[in-house]
Amino acid sequence: MAVLQELRLDRPRRCLELTYDDGSRFTLAAEYLRVESPSAEVQGHAPEEHRTIGGCRNVAITGVEPVGNYGVTLVFDDGHDTGVYTWAYLHQLGREHDTRWPAYLAALAAEGLTR
Repeated sequence: MAVLQELRLDRPRRCLELTYDDGSRFTLAAEYLRVESPSAEVQGHAPEEHRTIGGCRNVAITGVEPVGNYGVTLVFDDGHDTGVYTWAYLHQLGREHDTRWPAYLAALAAEGLTR
């Protein structure tokens, strides 16, 4: 498993920059992180409870709070601040961005929601 080496919040660009010891580097937009939140509000308690969250195009990260040695809680300016983004989950989000993001956009369209 890749180990996180650096996490930086880039407020002007509304993103997190992540560097891992396996050489991978990801820049994850606040909107993407918000709609893929590991919280029960988004993920539910079972796969069929997953919710598509719209209206996050302009969301920003206002805080990054450490959780032990394994992750962070992200605080968003829309009030969302639950769910632990583990280093492994952030790595997964980076690796799977090219499939997750189009799937999210398709789900928005199917549900009549906007970014």
